[in-house]
This record gives sequence, structure tokens and C-alpha cells, in this order.
Amino acid sequence: MQDEERIKPVNIEEEMKSSYIDYSMSVIVSRALPDVRDGFKPVHRRILYGMMDMGITHDKATKKSAAIVGEVLGKYHPHGDSSVYGALVRMAQPWAMRYPLVIGQGNFGSMDGDGAAAMRYTEAKMSQVGEAMMQDIEKETVDMNRNYDNSRDEPSVLPTRIPSFLVNGATGIAVGMATNVPTHNLSEVIDGTIAYIDNPDIDTEGLMHYIKGPDFPTGAYIMGNVGIKSAYETGRGRVILRAKAEIEAGMQHDKIVISAVPYGTNTADLCRSIAALSNEKKVEGIANVNDESDRDGMRIVVDVKRGQNANVVLNKLYKMTGLQTSFAVNCIALVPIPGTHPAKMRPQLLTLKECLRHFVEHRHDVVVRRTRFDLRKAQERQHILKGLIIASDNIDEVVRIIKASKNTQVAMEGLMERFALDELQARAIVDMRLGQLTGLQQEKLHEEYDELARKIEYFNQILSDPELCKKVIKDELLEVKEAYGDERKTEIMPDMTNFNAEDFYPDDEVVITISHLGYIKRTPLAEFRAQGRGGVGYKGSSTRDQDFIEYIYQATMHNTMLFFTAKGRCYWLRVYEIEEGTRQSKGRAIQNMLNIDPDDRINACLHIRKLRDEDFCKSHYVVFATQQGIVKKTCLTEYSRPRTNGVNAININEDDRVVSVVLTNGSDEIIMANRNGRAVRFREEAIRTMGRNATGVRGMVLDGGDDEIVGMVCVNDPERETILVVSEQGYGKRSLVDDYRITNRNTKGVRTLNITDKTGKVVAIKSVTEEEDLMIINRSAITLRLHVADVRLCGRATQGVRLIDLKKRNDAISSVCQVPADDEEEVEILEGEDGATPITETPESPEVNE
Repeated sequence: MQDEERIKPVNIEEEMKSSYIDYSMSVIVSRALPDVRDGFKPVHRRILYGMMDMGITHDKATKKSAAIVGEVLGKYHPHGDSSVYGALVRMAQPWAMRYPLVIGQGNFGSMDGDGAAAMRYTEAKMSQVGEAMMQDIEKETVDMNRNYDNSRDEPSVLPTRIPSFLVNGATGIAVGMATNVPTHNLSEVIDGTIAYIDNPDIDTEGLMHYIKGPDFPTGAYIMGNVGIKSAYETGRGRVILRAKAEIEAGMQHDKIVISAVPYGTNTADLCRSIAALSNEKKVEGIANVNDESDRDGMRIVVDVKRGQNANVVLNKLYKMTGLQTSFAVNCIALVPIPGTHPAKMRPQLLTLKECLRHFVEHRHDVVVRRTRFDLRKAQERQHILKGLIIASDNIDEVVRIIKASKNTQVAMEGLMERFALDELQARAIVDMRLGQLTGLQQEKLHEEYDELARKIEYFNQILSDPELCKKVIKDELLEVKEAYGDERKTEIMPDMTNFNAEDFYPDDEVVITISHLGYIKRTPLAEFRAQGRGGVGYKGSSTRDQDFIEYIYQATMHNTMLFFTAKGRCYWLRVYEIEEGTRQSKGRAIQNMLNIDPDDRINACLHIRKLRDEDFCKSHYVVFATQQGIVKKTCLTEYSRPRTNGVNAININEDDRVVSVVLTNGSDEIIMANRNGRAVRFREEAIRTMGRNATGVRGMVLDGGDDEIVGMVCVNDPERETILVVSEQGYGKRSLVDDYRITNRNTKGVRTLNITDKTGKVVAIKSVTEEEDLMIINRSAITLRLHVADVRLCGRATQGVRLIDLKKRNDAISSVCQVPADDEEEVEILEGEDGATPITETPESPEVNE
């Protein structure tokens, strides 16, 4: 029966709600969130108070951390020792606290993420800044609460002279809320606080004239002040932090030297992430990364491979590693609820001005309470001095009364009756030493009394004059600034986070080559000097066995390359992203740069400067030609949004492949050529615009057998352009565009080159002008550059002239492209691979009519 009476039924929903609210409020108020007045959570406050009780100030010897933790645990903080020691360690780390509150002796961890040694091995004491947080606590400046077992008092807040909430920041995760406040420069915060005291109506912009922004202990850079202003105006903002790095030029290669990292960055993890990006080929150009930091400072060195642009590598590292991070400001703290005493606290999102206001109000309260305490003590001492002065003025009578008294109590009563003294004054006279009866000591009593009178008047002025009280607060803040202020560590830079790699590359002309086995590189056009028609050429790439240069394109560094595969997919790459190489270098496998299927390959390219120009894209078209004579036209807009995995560019039949792609303006003319030496010319309007996934229409009728389309050109200016065709054995010729009559598409066309055993089949067709040069590469990697003007005009059906001298019997033309003319004079050329003497000019072969 008794058990039934003790059981009380409750609603489980209400009980859970009530219990969780109690728990969450306990976490919010008593554990996770700092007090806006002193910037401390209870554990930090108790550590400093416990250290002060132990007397381990900055001018004393350090004591074992275990002793400090035991003191705090036993008297004030009945929780785990790891929480107390963890907080103590952080208060001593100069990379975590802008102004450390504890001086640590021993291993207190490192920026590499190393943990501190066990508390039995380390020692600590208060720093001068930590002592400034405790100053005047003995003068009843703050409310004291009973500790967890009601055995002693502990402060509810510290009477700090330092605006620690902003200066050292705070971080914590409560229930349903979190706080993350960055550190600031003490001198700037004090200047801003004084400005607020002088003008309580000052706005955020006015405060930012003094408080420029966060100042982190690790230095580095803050990129822009937009996030700073948002955080100061609303309490929330996003600050972009960037490492301090410089590029050191070297004889062999450049180095990126990192001397400061963003706040909270683990340097060991940073080095590992840089190395991983290099190993995974996500960031090209990194040869090695090494942490050379020592006691003199941080130094992380990233070696950049020869020929790579260190600025581009650095900016990629900013984007992909901890060299650039963001600090999400969330300024939530506990603030006193007005009208409650002792002050009850509640969490609140605070602006910069509100943080300063709460600190100034706290300092005002501390100064007033301290002044009242000093005034009371001064008045008490003055009261005692008044009695001592009376006694000194009547010393003979005082001595007589004391001497005649039976005991101390009787003597005190006699003095109180004779001189109208109270008990305190009488006791002070009875306890007075004989040495105080000298004339000098009597004079000191009068001086002390007068000094106390002046102090009492000053204290009363402080309590009665608000302006004088403000002056006291400002003077004390200036003293703190003078004692502990320093220069900023974190520089605020203009916002340059929108990195544009084009800014680091001049828009130079380059030649892009793709080998038969899929190796790609870019080479400065200037490396290919013009030679005479019929020359042997330069030694080209050192390709693998059975590999040769198959495609060659001319572009500039700021162009966007559109790569089209045989299967009809499109991929994008900026020209400056292609690895640079010399004429002799092999290049890099394109499969490592683009997500191309293993059984697919690049067959055509376009280089476009204005891919981001919407009007340009809408007015231009991409025209495809396939091996089986199919053509298709699609608006360039369909290919203007790059995607990592590429897109379908054209629907290709199973036995077909893309062989050529050109860019048109909608009113150009198209000329297609086949292997057997025929070409067809028709207007672009004959092809209707289709989508990316369309197959296209018939452009040219083939002869059957092994016949196929070898190329397609776009004619924009028939009066200026000429049609160049090149055969396998190095023969070629130019013909007027008008030599090819305009027909409809889906026809066989007309003769464009007289095919013989000496010439071989047609391998290329190009639209050229006399202001251009021609680049010819054969399968043995020999490259020839010659002036188009050196190839004279011939009839449409002629055999042409020799363009390049193929010394090897099994050699053949691999690729042809036109490039801007080389203005430099012709120079002696290098020997060919087989050691043959270069030929600078070969007599023209006679024209051979059909």
C-alpha cells in the first residue's frame, strides 16, 4: 500500500519536455556558452580563480598542471579532469589564443595536431594578461556564488579590464545553438571601446574605423571585408582566410613558401592533403612538399615542377586545401537579463556594438563597486586615524588613562568616555605601538588623514559624476593597451578569391599537338621557325614506338579547347591547362586530363575565345563531318556549358566516326574532301540546325570501298581564302575557292587533286590565306613550317608540288594545320632524324594535269 502511494503517474511527453529543457538550459548557461562580460565559460573562470588562490602568478614559479587541475576539480568544477586540463592547455597555446592567459612549461601540443603531454609532466602559471582578468576581484567588484558543495565562494563573472570576449574569441556547441567568435587585436578593440564610450550612438561603420576586423594568432590574410561587416552588423558572417605564401624563383624550379596558415589549420594535415592532390593528379606541377618549420617560425615549402606556373599551382591549392578556409562567425553569448539580481543570463545573438556595450556596462559596474569598496575602506581608515590623531594630540592623558585602567576593556571605556570615541577608535589607540608616539609618526598620521580625505572626495566624485566614471574606465583601458597591446598579425587584403587563371598567363600563340596514341601538349608557336617549301623539317616529339603526331592545332593561351571524339562526345579544356612541352617532349596522356572512354579517342578540336559570350554562341554553329560523309549543324550554345564528364555532341552510327569539326557563322560555305581526291562545295544553309543528339544528313557521296572523308573546311571569304590539299607523300597545292562550283550537298563533287602512286591519297584539306604559315607533321615526328605563299596556286585537278621531303620510304604525312605567319627571317634548320642534310628549297615539280 505504501509503494502504491509513492508511485506518481506522470505524462511521459511532459516529463521528457521538462527534463530536456532543464538539461539544455544547464548546458547553455553552465557549460557551453561564454559570458559576454568576461568572455569565459565556467571552466575557464574557475581555472584562473583556482590558480589565483594557489598564488601562481606570472612572477612566481610554475606548478604542476596536475596540481592545478586537482585544485579546480576539488573546489570548483566537479567534472572530468580531461575537460579542465583541455581548457588549461588551450589557454596556454599561442596559436589558439590571441593573448594566452596561462604560461605553459612543457609540451602543450603543436599546430601539427600533436596533443599536450599528460598533466603530470607539464607545469603552468598565470600570464600577466590572465592576472589582468582577475584584477580588483578582492574588492567586491563581482557577485560571488557558492560552489557545488557550498563550502566556499566562486565568482559569477571576472572583473576583467580586457574585453576578452572579442580579444580571445570563443567557440562552443550548446543545445540548439552554437557560438564561434574570432579573436581580435587588443589595441583595436580598446580603441573601439573608447570610441563607443565617447559616442554611444556610433554605428558599425564608425566602429570599423577602429576595429578593422578579426586578428588571428596564426596571422595569414583575411580576404575582403564584406563578411566582416556582415558579422559586425548582424552577429553572423563568413570571413575568408588565406595562407601567407610567397613564390621564390630558383634556378631549377620555383618554390611556394608558406609562412602563415589560416586559424585552426592543422599543418600536418595540410602537407598530407597537398601531397595527396599531387599523387592523385588533381593538382599538376607539384614535385615535393616539405614542412621546414622550427622554433623560429613556420615554413612549409612546396616545390613546383620546372615549366609549371607557380601562381596557378598556388591558387589551385588555395581552392582545394586548407590554405584557404572560411571562419563562420556566430556571435552568441550569455547576456544579463535586465532587472534581475543576481543577474540571470540568457543566450543572445550580438552585434559588435552590443558586445562593446555589454563590456562597458560591466566595466562601469565593476568601477562603481570597486569605488564604493575603496570609499568604505578609506572612510573606515579615516575614522581610525581621527581617533589616533586625537590620542596623539592628548598623549599624556591617554597614557595616564591606560596606565590607571585595570585591563584593556576598562582602558577602552575610559578613552571612549573622555574623548567621545567609538569602540573601533578606542581599540586602535590601545593597540597603538609606542613608536607611533614620535613626532615624525604623528606627522605621518596627519598626512595620511589628509590623503584619505582627498581620496574620499575623489571616490565621491566618481560615484556622483558619470563623466568622471567614464574617464576612469577609459584611462584603465588605455593602461591595458599600453601594457599588452601589439600590432596586427592578420592582414586584411582586397577580395581576390574569385581566381581567374587567365590573369597569370599571357595570351600567347601556341601549337597544340595530339599523338596517335593520345598524348597532348602545347608548345609556343615561336619554337617552330619557318622553312622553305620542300625542307626536311625539325625533329619533333619523342613519341613512343609506333606513335606519331596525328593532329595539330594553333590556338592562344586564353582559348577554350572543345575536343570531339570519334564516338561523338565533346569535352572542354582551357589551353593553359594543357601541359607545356618542347618540340621534342612527348606530352601527357589525354586520358589523364579528360574522362574519355578507353575505347574512344580525340578526332577533332575547336579553339574558341568567346565561349562565355552568349551572343557569340547564339550566332555561331558547330558543323560536324563524319567518315561516312554525314554532316550535322548545331548551335554553339549547346556546347557552351563545360561538364567534367563531357556531353554527347552527335549521334554516330556504329560503323562511322567523327573526322572533322568546324565553327561557322550561319552563312558560310562548306567544302568536304575524300581520300580519292574529290571535293564538294555547298552552302551552310543547306544543313538545318539540329540538336546535340541528332545524327545529321548526307553531305557527300563516297566512292565505296576504302573511300572516306578526310576533312572539311569552312569558307568565309572566297576572295581571300584558297583551298589547300595535301597528299600522303608530301605533295600539295592551292586552288581558288571558285574553282569548286557550288552544288547541293549529297553529291560526289569535283576533282580536287590528281591522285597518283607518287602523291598517295589525300590526307588533309585546309582553307588558307597567303598571310599564314603551314605546319606539317609526318609519322616519324618530323615537323615542317612553311609560308603558305610559297605554295603557288595551281589548277584544281593538278598533282601539285612537293611540300616536304620524306626521306624515309615508309614515312607519310600525319597532320596539317595553318598558323599565323612567322615574321622572322629564314634560318638554318636542324638535321633530320636520319642525319640527312636539311633542304631549304626544292625546285617545284611541274604541274600534272588530269
